[in-house]
Amino acid sequence: MDTTYIFLQHYWWFLVSLLGALLVFLLFVQGGNSLLFRLGTTDEERSLLVNSTGRKWEFTFTTLVTFGGAFFASFPLFYSTSFGGAYWLWMIILFSFVLQAVSYEFQSKLGNLLGKRTYQYFLVANGVVGPVLLGAAVATFFNGSNFIVSKSNLTDEMMPVISQWANGWHGLDAFGNPWNILLGLAVFFLARLLGNLYFINNIREEKLIFRCRRQLVTDAVPFLVFFLAFVVRTLLKDGFAVNPDTGLIVMEPFKYFNNLVDMPYLLVLFLIGVAGVLFGTGKSIFSKTYTRGIWFAGTGTVLVVLSLLLCVGYNNTAYYPSTADLQSSLTIANSCSSQFTLKTMAYVSILVPFVLAYIVYAWRAIDRKPITPEELKQDGHKY
Repeated sequence: MDTTYIFLQHYWWFLVSLLGALLVFLLFVQGGNSLLFRLGTTDEERSLLVNSTGRKWEFTFTTLVTFGGAFFASFPLFYSTSFGGAYWLWMIILFSFVLQAVSYEFQSKLGNLLGKRTYQYFLVANGVVGPVLLGAAVATFFNGSNFIVSKSNLTDEMMPVISQWANGWHGLDAFGNPWNILLGLAVFFLARLLGNLYFINNIREEKLIFRCRRQLVTDAVPFLVFFLAFVVRTLLKDGFAVNPDTGLIVMEPFKYFNNLVDMPYLLVLFLIGVAGVLFGTGKSIFSKTYTRGIWFAGTGTVLVVLSLLLCVGYNNTAYYPSTADLQSSLTIANSCSSQFTLKTMAYVSILVPFVLAYIVYAWRAIDRKPITPEELKQDGHKY
């Protein structure tokens, strides 16, 4: 195979993985919203929390859409297989995010029929459903999904469908595997952890921030338990390996552990990321004046998720394994777009650093001053 094509496949898997890692970090919006009634004891405190996450929810939503779009353009067979087959799982995720957008925009509008409290409960629902389901969906990259791919179906005039789900659950069967649920819960508590850290950085209200620091311990313990259990089990289990010469999918003992050994830079990224999360969380718990934990924990989150997604796609690994038919498993080689498409999109991706620079600029402009009760009273636009 042309080495340029192989490079493009790896390049686009890196970009998709980076978007996925950024999305997990930005789930601090959902994590913060899930704590709305646990941290906020008064309407004023809940207003502070909602306006804090409300200034960032569009970043999360845009990243989710961009992540899906990049996957569709670069690895269309995954998009048609997962989004087309496991549609119940993805539809529930998308509906919860749409519900979030509606809740932000209408909860403070005069004359809304449902009342402010109802829309805040919608935010809490998205804060729970979004991270848990996204975590479970990502876990299927390691544990497999129930689908069959048959490219010969393209010649079938009655039903020219390449991939199909092998049961009637269409994605909800992901919850039949407890390890998928485990990662979903890990992502949920990580999002809450990051939400607390963001509130500490973004809000200036003494009693509220005290409760945020206390809540950090409550969320850190289950996160570490669920995450470490998933990682240890994943590194010790058999993985889905690809023969680079024949394309044959086989089960390889300790595949994901072997990937980290074969690609030590991923192991370094993973360990640096874990250290960042632990440092940002620990210092925020023990120091009553420290407010920058979100940046260490957030950067650590991006590095950990990026290393795990690269581990599941690189080094001749099937990133979307099939439990119904092993040879239907998707790899970055058998599910990607044409070389022309990947190369053309690679030129467009040169603009990505400029987009990121604008996001950083907009973020800093929005967070120029921490949110205070006095500021909300003077602000003409608030959620």
